[in-house]
Amino acid sequence: MEEEYNEQITNPVSYTEENIRHLSDMEHVRTRPGMYIGRLGDGSQAEDGIYVLLKEVVDNCIDEFKMGAGKRIEIQVEDNLRVSVRDYGRGIPLGSLVDAVSMLNTGGKYDTKAFKKSVGLNGVGAKAVNALSSRFIARSVRDGQMREAIFEKGELISDTTKATDEENGTYIFFEPDNTLFLNYHFRPEYIETMLRNYTYLNTGLSIYYNGHRIVSRNGLEDLLNDNMTSPGLYPIVHLKGEDIEIAFTHSPQYGEEYYSFVNGQHTTQGGTHQSAFKEHIARTIKEFYGKNMEFQDIRNGLVAAIAINVIEPTFESQTKIKLGSLTMAPEKDSDGNPYPLSGISVNKFVGDFVKENVDNYLHKHPDVADVLLQKIQESEKERKAIAGVTKIARERAKKANLHNRKLRDCRIHLNDLKGTKKDEENDPRLESSIFITEGDSASGSITKSRDVNTQAVFSLRGKPLNSFGLTKKVVYENEEFNLLQAALNIEDGLDGLRYNKVIVATDADVDGMHIRLLMITFFLQFFPDLIKKGHVYILQTPLFRVRNRKKGVYETIYCYTDEERIAAIEKLAPNPEITRFKGLGEISPDEFRNFIGKDMRLEQVSLRKTDAVKELLEFYMGKNTMERQNFIINNLVIEEDLLS
Repeated sequence: MEEEYNEQITNPVSYTEENIRHLSDMEHVRTRPGMYIGRLGDGSQAEDGIYVLLKEVVDNCIDEFKMGAGKRIEIQVEDNLRVSVRDYGRGIPLGSLVDAVSMLNTGGKYDTKAFKKSVGLNGVGAKAVNALSSRFIARSVRDGQMREAIFEKGELISDTTKATDEENGTYIFFEPDNTLFLNYHFRPEYIETMLRNYTYLNTGLSIYYNGHRIVSRNGLEDLLNDNMTSPGLYPIVHLKGEDIEIAFTHSPQYGEEYYSFVNGQHTTQGGTHQSAFKEHIARTIKEFYGKNMEFQDIRNGLVAAIAINVIEPTFESQTKIKLGSLTMAPEKDSDGNPYPLSGISVNKFVGDFVKENVDNYLHKHPDVADVLLQKIQESEKERKAIAGVTKIARERAKKANLHNRKLRDCRIHLNDLKGTKKDEENDPRLESSIFITEGDSASGSITKSRDVNTQAVFSLRGKPLNSFGLTKKVVYENEEFNLLQAALNIEDGLDGLRYNKVIVATDADVDGMHIRLLMITFFLQFFPDLIKKGHVYILQTPLFRVRNRKKGVYETIYCYTDEERIAAIEKLAPNPEITRFKGLGEISPDEFRNFIGKDMRLEQVSLRKTDAVKELLEFYMGKNTMERQNFIINNLVIEEDLLS
């Protein structure tokens, strides 16, 4: 070993001019996609790269609309694999069409006169879509002329110009490269949510998605109405000004819920505008009542949306999910002239609007002010009632953190400040996850096979308490819930969340299903935002293992459904060995490693407007025993074993 090491020192790998490579624009994007679009993924999650590609194309259409050109966008998704987008704006200047979609640092977004409040980031997006697509077509129509450029993996293969009678505008077709986006598939529900967000922020815009028209007449008010899973305590307050729009109400749920946008871009991680809104909405309400109120009581149950327009916004990454701009506009435009909002901070701009307009609204609507005051007082009363319990619970959690027997922690967490990378594809913090398991045997298998860097394990003692209908006091009184809250670090909201994925890992039997329900009930009751922001998942584990020895080696197929089991038996015929996994504890750690690695099957827990959460929880977890019993009896299916 020592000789080998010495040999490496005496004969180092050569490093010469030949090792220095210059990548073309398209090559660089393909080599480092994470720098441009964040994670790649397969389309199973809303943050996956294929949706970023679509968003980059639509962003350009939206920028046209914002500049007063084109009120209609047509989007076709074929076989959930290929996308075409047509707008009726000004069209890309024909002479610059190829450069605009293939040369980085080229685009109209640098000219602040042509695009004052664009979301497209300096013309990078379309190039990234081109480079990461197996086939990409850009077509521009201007004044009776059409130029079409066809690319494959970023390489130009055709460029033609001809006369046409089509309307002005731009057409983009792309098919993501399946060698990069392995087994990808567009999910219609993610696309529809994205497109609806565009219409909320651009009233007057019509988007046709596979022939279906999406339009909004009331902006952010429609957004809240479409997304709230419980009715507001008072009618939605909807206020608009120059370059700013807000909407808010309070719901009976715990926590806070925000939707924030900049120039039409959904900033899912907030930023300076959302922080300003949170601060000033609480301060304004406090000053209106003239009472000594805590901000947390004022914001408890708040559901709000804010959209602002910023000239040349700065985002913290290419995926534009968090605003970094401190001011509403740069000091001067490209001609050296100051902007109207030059030097005004985002905080002051948002604060001035909220203070004036929310205060006026509450004075004009005393009925809303009365309901809001009652909600704040109820939140305060509950907080004070559990203050003593909270203090004891925090001390207990603090001691437990030193040696929390329930938690097998990992090294990397979502809220770590160190190691922040621009390359989001490879940011390990996004992989941080915690498995909530039942019993010692299951947690033992996961603990032994997990990745200690990014995967933590929290072991439940058995079935957790049914928290339906209980107050938040139970979170602090119940040791298990309190330790879980401490492990997740979500007592004061999601800003400090330690794990990107909270994975409920239970057996696929009746008891396991019950534990899943109990855990989801807990999150829905006290931390609904954890589900709404897409952090909660169910781990899918195989029900069967089918294998057969061929040429001295076992060929093994793990099956998650009966259909997969039947297909595996046919494939591995004759006489394959079939094993039924009764619980997670029965799967050896060596085998378990296959189910929680890169190919881990996760089912995201989602919450939609159509989900009648209160009614569902009341039925499944409430005290309506006879109603449930009758339902079970009436819907019981008896399967008979047919013996041959």
